[in-house]
Amino acid sequence: MILYEKGTSADAFTPDQFRDFLREAISRYDVKGKRILAIIPDATRTFPMKTIFTVFMEDLFPRAKTLHFLIALGTHPPMTDEELKHHLGVTYEEAQNLGTEVFNHIYNDPKQLLHIGTIPREEVETISQGLLKEEIPVTVNRLILDYDELLIVGPVFPHEVVGFSGGYKYFFPGISGAEIIDQFHWLAALITNPKIIGHKETPVREILRRAARFMPRPSMKLAVVVTGKEPCGLFLGDPEEAWSKAADLSSQVNIVWKDHPFHTVLSVIPEIYNELWVGGKGMYKLEPVVADGGKIILYAPHIREISVTHGKYLRQIGYHVRDFFLTHWEEYKHYPWGVLAHSTHVKGIGKYQGGKEYPRIEVILATGIPKDLCRQINLGYMDYRHIRIEDYEGKEDKGVLYVPRAGEMLHRLADGTVPDIDKL
Repeated sequence: MILYEKGTSADAFTPDQFRDFLREAISRYDVKGKRILAIIPDATRTFPMKTIFTVFMEDLFPRAKTLHFLIALGTHPPMTDEELKHHLGVTYEEAQNLGTEVFNHIYNDPKQLLHIGTIPREEVETISQGLLKEEIPVTVNRLILDYDELLIVGPVFPHEVVGFSGGYKYFFPGISGAEIIDQFHWLAALITNPKIIGHKETPVREILRRAARFMPRPSMKLAVVVTGKEPCGLFLGDPEEAWSKAADLSSQVNIVWKDHPFHTVLSVIPEIYNELWVGGKGMYKLEPVVADGGKIILYAPHIREISVTHGKYLRQIGYHVRDFFLTHWEEYKHYPWGVLAHSTHVKGIGKYQGGKEYPRIEVILATGIPKDLCRQINLGYMDYRHIRIEDYEGKEDKGVLYVPRAGEMLHRLADGTVPDIDKL
C-alpha cells in the first residue's frame, strides 16, 4: 500500500516543493490517537532531516498521541547536542521543551535490547545459498514496545551491504543488536561489494525481510531519494513498497555510468563522513570503475579516526581481502564479523595465495590518519598536503577520474561488467 508518491526523475524539488509534498504525504497518514516512534538516520547521510523534523512537529505531532524520535545509529556513536542541533535544529533539551523526545540507539547495551525471534539455521543457510550456517538471534531496541506504530524515515541510496539502503535497514542495523549486524554484514563481504552494491534484490536484503517478520509493532516508511544535495523523490507507505519504489528511482539517479575503467581515482570524501568507518563509502561506490592494478586515493584531510566504536579492533586486524580472513579463520573469527566485513570492503576484492595478499587495486589514504598507522592497518598513504586537485580534474580520457563529494553516487561501467573475485 502506497499512501503517497512523488518524483520520477533526477529533477530536484525546490525546498518549498519538498515541504508541500511532505505535508501532503503525511496528511494521508492516519496517526490520530497513536503513539508514533519515528526511526530516523544520523548525520552520515545527505538528507533534509531538519526540514522533515520541523514539518513533523508542525503537522504530525498535533494529530498523534505521542511523537518521539529514535536515531537509527547501528554501531555509530551517539550524537552530541551540537550534532543534533545541526541535524534536527534542536538540542535534546529543546526537543523536550517542544513536547517530544529524541533517543540514541546503543547497539551493545543489553538493557536497551529486546529479543524478538531467531532465524533458524536452515533458513539462514537457504537464504545465504550456503555461505552462512548459523542461526541468527534478532534483537531490537525495546523502546518500540512503548509505541503503537513505527515510522521509518530515511533516504535510499546504492549500498555496499544490502544493495540499496533504506527500508528494513533502519531496523537492522539501525536499532538492532550486534548478532544480526555481524551476520548480514559478513554475508555481504563473502558475496563481495561489486556483486552487491546497486543490486535491488540480494540475499542480504532477504535476511532483513525475514528478520522484520519478528517485529512486534506495525510500521510505515517515508523514503526519500536525493540527487546531489536535494530530494527528487518522496514515497510514503508500506515499508517494502515504499522502499521498492525509492530503490527503483535511486537506480536511475544515483548511479553514474562510465565507458571505461580508470587507473587512478581521486575520491574526495565530504565532511559528513568523519571517520574511515563511514568514509570508506568513497571506496565502495567507486571500486567498480577502478581498473585491475589501479589505485584509488581517499582524499579526506578532516578524517583523523579509523572508527570511534571499532578502531581498537581495526588496529589489531588491519585491512585485508576476504580470502585472507577465510584462510586464517580460526585466528579472526572471534572478532566482530561486521568489523571484518568493513575491513574487506575498504581493501577491496583480491586473492590470498602462498601466504601473500594480492588485492585487485591499491587503496591509499590521503587523510589525517598518520603514515605509520596507515602502514600498520595495511593501507597505502599519501600526504594530503601534496595533492593538487587540478592534477586530477578533467583527465578522464587519460584514465584519471576525479570525484568530488564521493560516497553516495555509485559509479559503474556502462557495459555492465563488475569486478569479479573469481576471475582474478
